[in-house]
Amino acid sequence: MTQLTRDYLVTYNKLMDAIFKALNDPARRDLLDSMRQKDGQSLSELETVLEMTRFGVMKHLKVLEDAHLITTKKKGRFKYHYLNALPLQEVIDRWIEPLLAKPAARAVIDLKKQLEGTAQMETKPDFVMATYIRCSQDALWDALSDPANIVHWHFMATRAEGSMEEGGSSTYYGPDGNAFLTIKVTGQTPKTRIDMAFEPSWEGPDMQASSCAYIIEPANDHCKLTIEHYDLPAGQEGAADGWQRMISGLKTWLETGAAANFGYGG
Repeated sequence: MTQLTRDYLVTYNKLMDAIFKALNDPARRDLLDSMRQKDGQSLSELETVLEMTRFGVMKHLKVLEDAHLITTKKKGRFKYHYLNALPLQEVIDRWIEPLLAKPAARAVIDLKKQLEGTAQMETKPDFVMATYIRCSQDALWDALSDPANIVHWHFMATRAEGSMEEGGSSTYYGPDGNAFLTIKVTGQTPKTRIDMAFEPSWEGPDMQASSCAYIIEPANDHCKLTIEHYDLPAGQEGAADGWQRMISGLKTWLETGAAANFGYGG
């Protein structure tokens, strides 16, 4: 075992301890339940969930944030809190995935969005998801910005064509050969951020567009990837599950080199 692997396992196990500590309190579980029902709540909104002081609620939120079970987004004077289900899925996968006959059929969780995006979104996102991936900043950027790489980790795409340069667009095609999603790049900070218009068509050409962003933050031997989704139209809430499948596939591919398409079928 290399020193890099040992360091990674130490960090991973510390995170596992933090997750179980965070979940071992009914008040914190109530906060997570509340965010599951309504994501992106302010501290004032979350105060109504628990019968305790504002300071007490803040302490519980800090424990959840340290365990990466929630992520936050500040807009103006307000800080909004979002459920981050990916660490829980990773905990489940550690023991359950070897028992699954068809890991690719494994279900995941949630995300959202809408708008014809700008480089700096002015409204608070409907959905925020974050995960940590053991890879270089260049590798993560290439995975997200090169359409040829999409098929290695996207849960539904068998082909992607186009450009992820600013002003460009990329179209994703499914197993039936039909296009189901077009991504238009509305803004870009190389190796750090991509702002996109999200134009789905899996249910037909009349689906409403929305906006999303990839945000990359490098740190030592890993990167933090955050996805923000804005103004998700009514009826497209299922896009959240697709995001989580996609990110799980991306993380697996970058960390193992094996293509991982966590699709809906067997």
